[in-house]
Amino acid sequence: MPTAYELLKNDICSTPRTWLVTGCAGFIGSSLLEQLLKLNQTVVGLDNFSTGKQRNLDEVQTLVSGEQWNRLCFIEGDIRDLTACQHACSGVDYVLHQAALGSVPRSIDDPITSNASNITGFLNMLVAARDEKVKRFVYAASSSTYGDHPGLPKVEDTIGRPLSPYAVTKYVNELYADVFGRCYGLESIGLRYFNVFGARQDPDGAYAAVIPKWIASLLHDEPVYINGTGETSRDFCYVQNAVQANLLAATIENIEAVNQVYNVAVNARTDLNQLFSLLRDGLAVNHSDLKSVQPFYRDFRAGDVMHSLADIGKISRLLGYEPTHTIAQGLQEALGWYEK
Repeated sequence: MPTAYELLKNDICSTPRTWLVTGCAGFIGSSLLEQLLKLNQTVVGLDNFSTGKQRNLDEVQTLVSGEQWNRLCFIEGDIRDLTACQHACSGVDYVLHQAALGSVPRSIDDPITSNASNITGFLNMLVAARDEKVKRFVYAASSSTYGDHPGLPKVEDTIGRPLSPYAVTKYVNELYADVFGRCYGLESIGLRYFNVFGARQDPDGAYAAVIPKWIASLLHDEPVYINGTGETSRDFCYVQNAVQANLLAATIENIEAVNQVYNVAVNARTDLNQLFSLLRDGLAVNHSDLKSVQPFYRDFRAGDVMHSLADIGKISRLLGYEPTHTIAQGLQEALGWYEK
């Protein structure tokens, strides 16, 4: 029996729509762009290249047909500019809002810039979507919203206090989206991503996520550092699971599913010691010298939570979400990209 996502992809192909993907040159944004173009959709892409890369767009172009690529209208612009947001939202059916400044450490180092992009920019996008009367506004929320609440697995309606400026900004996104639904009737859905990974996730820079950063270190014969004892655990989610969640959220017709937030994850915990072994052993298939490499341990990092695990019952029940990849399956697909 086909899944809800398989049925949706068939439906989307038969009835093309116009989508706006903000942050389309970023990691998750470019994955959404690739999938939508492969489904023969018209896509407006917005990015200011502050963290997104032209090479991500170039790679997507190689993965779709010429006719599909011509369905992209790219706008170089900043979500902190309301006019750019209004221009991007014009004539759009659905908004998939991925543009943001990610990273807990970045927000601790520079809370002002994180606030400007993640709160002011988000509000600009809500106003533009409202004024242009888009059908649905789907946005990247974050598991960081759970803060210091110790309960596992994480359930959407129970959160704690934020542990970083980044977490504050993502919680404010949820509050604003809820208010815009109440005050203006704007339909929105927030997706609390749990440690998404996959191809085109940037391994460079001080704020790189753990999986691409460790892969790059292993391939370049550099030390891999684990913050704390390595018992810190996460619910790692392959990017194609996040793509599925966005498309389901944008098109779901059940009104009870709208103006909600959902966990996007796999409902499986992997600690950092296990993650290191998965990456090392996976790379060692083609790089036998990595078999004996061991990590280095250092102090736990401020702003981090010890454990994270998502309850995905709500998104499964209301959106029909079914993860297609475990962490092992996702790494099997992603490692080849990183090696190249």
